Amino acid sequence: MKKSKAILAASLTLALTLSSSVMAFADDAAGGKITVAASTTPHAEILAEAAPILAEQGWELEVTEFTDYVQPNLVVESGEFDANYFQHVPYLDSFNEEQGTHLVNAGGIHYEPFGIYPGTKSSLEDIAEKDSIAIPNDTTNEARALLLLQDNGLIKLKDGAGLTATVLDIEENELDLEIIEVEAAQVSHLVGEASYVILNGNYALEAGFSVAKDALAFESSDSEAAKTYVNIIAVKEGNENSEGIKALVEVLKSDEIKNFINETYDGAVIPFEDSTAEAEPAESAESAAE
Repeated sequence: MKKSKAILAASLTLALTLSSSVMAFADDAAGGKITVAASTTPHAEILAEAAPILAEQGWELEVTEFTDYVQPNLVVESGEFDANYFQHVPYLDSFNEEQGTHLVNAGGIHYEPFGIYPGTKSSLEDIAEKDSIAIPNDTTNEARALLLLQDNGLIKLKDGAGLTATVLDIEENELDLEIIEVEAAQVSHLVGEASYVILNGNYALEAGFSVAKDALAFESSDSEAAKTYVNIIAVKEGNENSEGIKALVEVLKSDEIKNFINETYDGAVIPFEDSTAEAEPAESAESAAE
């Protein structure tokens, strides 16, 4: 009798375990909610386009927009959000080092060519001694802006400065150009004051600029910077392989989203391929700019 009860108890335990496993699998298959912190343009817009596709797969995408580059990382680190979409890997690495956070890259989605845009002057041919150029002041984006100036022959950086360059690394500045360093979101506000401004792709869009029509110069698609500064989905370490994050990245890298990006952003946002950044959209933008 005791043996029969033991067998029955074991059978019930096994049945409950199998039932729980099936229910857990069903929950995974049905999806759930994915919370993402994002910059408004173009990140939140791209996510909005992805939301219906994810909904068809059973995932509810909840996006909250942020206007700074700090809080989106902090809310992912704290677990308040599943992921964020606003930054590139060099910025992420720098943030982790400075803030002690544990965020990782879950997938590269797009890159945004840095461009030199008109301020009080409308052509680089008009650049003159002591003209001013406004650039982002955060570590990685400042280096990117300075490299763009160097690529266009306006300054020369010390050997080896590369992706960590600051204004202190400017070795030659024949025109004695004034480099104005401000927070990235504020650069476009100096259009009426600085001779030229250098903008991230998303802030150029928000300021009403088009890479194809307005940029006086911009990163080539095969440049080190273009391949380095791919905008990513970032998550807290350990969550990069969760079902929701994998579904999100897969949809954002789908042909539907790539087509949306190419048709919407006029060369200011370019889909990223894992092997290399796509070249054709940037080349067509360059032709249009010429």
